[in-house]
Amino acid sequence: MLVKNKTYKIFIDALGSEGQGIGRIDNFTVFVDGSVPGDYVEALMIKVKKSYAVGKMVNLIEKSKNRVDAICPVFNKCGGCQLQNLVYSEQLNFKKNKVLNDLKRIGGIEAEVCDTIGMEYPYYYRNKAQFPVQKSRDGKPLIGFYRKHSHDIIDIKECFIHHKINIKIIEIIKKFMIKNKIEPYDEITHKGLVRHILTRIGFATNEIMICLVINGKYLDNKNELIEDLLKIDGVKSIVLNINEKQTNVILGNQVKVLWGKEYIIDEIGEIKFKISALSFFQVNTFQTNKLYEKVLEFAELKGNETVVDAYCGVGSISLFLAKSARLVYGIEIVEEAIIDARKNAKLNDIQNVEFIVGDTKNVFADTFVENNIHPDLIVIDPPRKGCEPEVLESILQIEPHKLIYVSCDPATLARDIKTLSQKYTVKKVQPVDCFCQTFHVETVVMMQHV
Repeated sequence: MLVKNKTYKIFIDALGSEGQGIGRIDNFTVFVDGSVPGDYVEALMIKVKKSYAVGKMVNLIEKSKNRVDAICPVFNKCGGCQLQNLVYSEQLNFKKNKVLNDLKRIGGIEAEVCDTIGMEYPYYYRNKAQFPVQKSRDGKPLIGFYRKHSHDIIDIKECFIHHKINIKIIEIIKKFMIKNKIEPYDEITHKGLVRHILTRIGFATNEIMICLVINGKYLDNKNELIEDLLKIDGVKSIVLNINEKQTNVILGNQVKVLWGKEYIIDEIGEIKFKISALSFFQVNTFQTNKLYEKVLEFAELKGNETVVDAYCGVGSISLFLAKSARLVYGIEIVEEAIIDARKNAKLNDIQNVEFIVGDTKNVFADTFVENNIHPDLIVIDPPRKGCEPEVLESILQIEPHKLIYVSCDPATLARDIKTLSQKYTVKKVQPVDCFCQTFHVETVVMMQHV
């Protein structure tokens, strides 16, 4: 049995589901953050449980051939990236194997998984950033990201997965706050004004939105800040988001425009999207285009099909499929998202899409099962928690000829596919690296009715 606070030498031979190195001492599993397969390390045991231990690497004795130097100076402190010290080709292999193993272990599915579709340059790709704001010990604002496993903020000079313009935006807002003595929000006392800085950037259009999330309704000397932010090329929207609740939820429901529009426009493929501060939109525009092209490829639409897009959000997949289908139904429980989806359909002059507000399980039961409607294809793109059991049961009753499941979590994907395999067989599995340098992976699965 390993002893807490004692150091051990250990060879790392695998990666855990969240990117931690895994080694074994006398067949006892040890997780070591910051290590990669092939490393030989000395690790201090900081947690010892019955079936596993967690170690902190204190010395890299022998470096793996797949280890690279992380380009971010706070990589070992920030909780945003986990794989930046692993050569990119191995990151892609890790994500492929993660999908493969979860399908087999959780879903009981033996399926061929394609190589992960990666990026040519897997940095500076995120079109959305959310920077928490905190007061430092000397009273100045800290703007950056949370330290691993804490709510302490690491003040950043640059983030290598977000658009470079964010650093300029942060610098302007920080100087404005210091000059005007504007207090950051305090999570403990619930006093202070500025909680987060949110940015959205249209990679296809170069349009920029800057949103200050505040614990109040007004921002003093706002014209001074607007004037400084407008020195940045591409700024089209400067807004306040009002969040006065004592919560860790980042955004409130109310948005006030300080300057410009309440939205920016970006494009995925040939489809334009209006994106507001509250809109859900995939964070990697480049890879989302590849993801949706894969969905379209798997759909094999001929032009006369009826398609259902469940959990449709702002309608991005619905609109992508509409150009090749007869009719597309988009279903989403968030009414604001459906309003955005209808606006996006109008923006692109797409008329063969009908968006329905409602819980997917209820819409499936009340609209399709009850009326014995059998669409040719159902696309499901649920949140990380996966589908509700009632949704899966309805799909098994509706019995479309084909299913496409888009997932950001291989574990819940595998769980749901296990249920669907009562009537469907997995034909194609394609991981897509939409979250480079992290352990997250997006996956598209095509299933055919047996």
